[in-house]
Amino acid sequence: MFSKKQVGPVVLAALLLGFLLGGAVLAQGSAPGSEVDPLVAKSYVDKFLKLEVVNLQGGQSLIAEGGTEIILRGGRATVVASSLGGLCDVTQGRDLAGGEVVPANHLLIVPRDDGRGVRAETDTILMVRGGYRIQ
Repeated sequence: MFSKKQVGPVVLAALLLGFLLGGAVLAQGSAPGSEVDPLVAKSYVDKFLKLEVVNLQGGQSLIAEGGTEIILRGGRATVVASSLGGLCDVTQGRDLAGGEVVPANHLLIVPRDDGRGVRAETDTILMVRGGYRIQ
């Protein structure tokens, strides 16, 4: 069917076509950042980037885990500190001591998992990213 001179180029063309088609199929399989991306799933990233709205009644406290972010959106709250300090107000660039009023719309970060958080003086709306418990 093919002469010896024709076999080499035909095999080379077939291999080249196979590699091109295989590469195109793999490239279509998963785009970076898509839900099927094998490195990081979109649902996993969404879970950790989402801010949760938390409503506290007056007198309740939100005790946060280390690394938790808190934003006061409504109401009045004060800082719950530990023996090692209060909360980091990254908006203003300073530490808030225990009992100090939490400023509205400021990003607060809890540096350690040692009982720090906020106490609602009135009904309060917070946005929280990270672990916490309500007391």
